[in-house]
Amino acid sequence: MRIAVVGIGGVGGYFGGRLAQSDPANTFLIARGATLNALRTRGLRVDSINGDIALQRVNATDDPKSIGQVDAVLLAVKTSSLPEALESVRPLIGSQTIVVPLENGIEAPEQIAAALGPEHAAGGLCALISFIVEPGHIRHAATEPIIMLGELDNRRSDRAQQLCDALVRAGIKTEIPQDIHRSMWTKFLFIAPMSGVGAITRVPLGVWRSMPETRALAAQAVRELIAVAKARGIDLGRDAEERTMARYDGLTADATSSLQRDIMQGRPSELEAQLGAVVRLGRAANVATPLHETLYHALLPQERQSRGG
Repeated sequence: MRIAVVGIGGVGGYFGGRLAQSDPANTFLIARGATLNALRTRGLRVDSINGDIALQRVNATDDPKSIGQVDAVLLAVKTSSLPEALESVRPLIGSQTIVVPLENGIEAPEQIAAALGPEHAAGGLCALISFIVEPGHIRHAATEPIIMLGELDNRRSDRAQQLCDALVRAGIKTEIPQDIHRSMWTKFLFIAPMSGVGAITRVPLGVWRSMPETRALAAQAVRELIAVAKARGIDLGRDAEERTMARYDGLTADATSSLQRDIMQGRPSELEAQLGAVVRLGRAANVATPLHETLYHALLPQERQSRGG
């Protein structure tokens, strides 16, 4: 199966590396700048708690036209780069190509459908804690990596199953859940409050989860997001808050989200796709999200400054 991975950072570098190790001829890594140069000159290195990867040669390019049509596209760019990425991947799209987002936000499937056509849009999510050591060098530090994907109407299509099988062959735990929307919202419920509380406090998860005051903030953010999901027809379960807080308790004490790390390092982040999305979706559904609004507005000046605004 011909698979293109777009964006070779912490997420795309890990999953792209596993795929390239499993099927080098049919895995294509789309990158640019220093990352592309590193991939072309030194290859791809992934240091992982599940076993390291060192590939001296990979199919890396910044020109999708040179690849031609593929069977599947995995989008692993920052959400702010998604519109540009969707324009760039048009040469990869054939009549049956499935496009799966591995983003931290919740709105990517709609963006894919608008840009490339609803017949190509799928739902998707991933879980792992990984980061860029330097261009072409990724470190997977924690969490068992997993991908969930599925058609937006939740039918079990051949193309989704074939992609699932290819990922499993590459050693990646992959599932097609019964309801991809519920799974995406469950991931969103986990990541957005963690990102918001972490970014505003600027301390690792182990610190804010152990303080009653900041733990209460996280619980309130979780409840707000559950209410937004419910208003949009997504039932996350009666124990959704308890399960989410338990997931925070199960992470290593030094855990941080990518949004928090970007904010703390003065880089552009996924603020709009996470906290901003909660605020927008809440307003559209007439659901109050006062804590998310406060977190979003407090972080917005630095976000705009990091983008030169």
